[in-house]
Amino acid sequence: MSTTKNDKIIIRYRQYLKLEKSLSGNTVGAYLSDLEKLLKYLAAEEKDFRDVTLDDLETFSAGLRDLGIQPRSQARILSGIRSFYHFLVMEDYITQDPSELLESPQTGKHLPDVMTVEEIDTLIGAIDRTSREGQRNRAILETLYSCGLRVSELCALRLSDLYLDEGFIKVEGKGNKQRLVPISPKAVKELRNYFPDRNEGLIKPGYEDYVFISRFGKNISRIMVFHIIKELAGMTGIKKTVSPHTFRHSFATHLLEGGANLRAIQCMLGHESIGTTEIYTHIDRNRLREEIIGHHPRNQRKS
Repeated sequence: MSTTKNDKIIIRYRQYLKLEKSLSGNTVGAYLSDLEKLLKYLAAEEKDFRDVTLDDLETFSAGLRDLGIQPRSQARILSGIRSFYHFLVMEDYITQDPSELLESPQTGKHLPDVMTVEEIDTLIGAIDRTSREGQRNRAILETLYSCGLRVSELCALRLSDLYLDEGFIKVEGKGNKQRLVPISPKAVKELRNYFPDRNEGLIKPGYEDYVFISRFGKNISRIMVFHIIKELAGMTGIKKTVSPHTFRHSFATHLLEGGANLRAIQCMLGHESIGTTEIYTHIDRNRLREEIIGHHPRNQRKS
């Protein structure tokens, strides 16, 4: 098979990821970067990707491990390889999928830090309202916690996405998929308190519809949201690893502990698979075990 034809297949695969799978530019780039690792390996072995066997892929996988790549990263790379071969079969470039039985390394469940409601209240309460950005930062943190947003979703939020009288906001998540998310009365109040300051400040042309504006007149960046939260965590003495994603994890965990349905949480978070949401049941089970061990009469010491 000629290199030119191979290049055309890769271009077609890129189009498939972007147009048919509706993946973001960053995700498409990650898939192609992972595929490039396999193609370089195959080039060194003088093998065409259409002729690859399961043994070839397992050798490639073992090579990733030998290079010291972490299991989670190995699993992500192999997931991208499976996607590519699924595409090749679907488009009739090959007849059998050599990656079908390819196993990923065991990564285990990573249980993220979760803040208590009291810790979140402490963090938000530490914001200096008299500072220029104080009310904006309160609105940012309340919106993150109230709606369980990804930081990228928060930064991209527009005024035209807000339906505050109805108690909802429209969020554009991964793959440009939109969802309606309920917003709490407390977050609505903080947003409305922020709007007068926002409207009086500098807003550059083209950024008029963004909700959260930086001092430079553009929508606030992810890095700035990270910085705001890290600074507040340091001020309040919270020792946990705290980031914008911690608010999202805490939001989901608190919903589950309050009795929310897992499917409802999945919809709120914008998870495509319920499996992604199920990590929170793992967190809840761990806490349940701690409660039982701590309070069951069989585990109490006799006085």
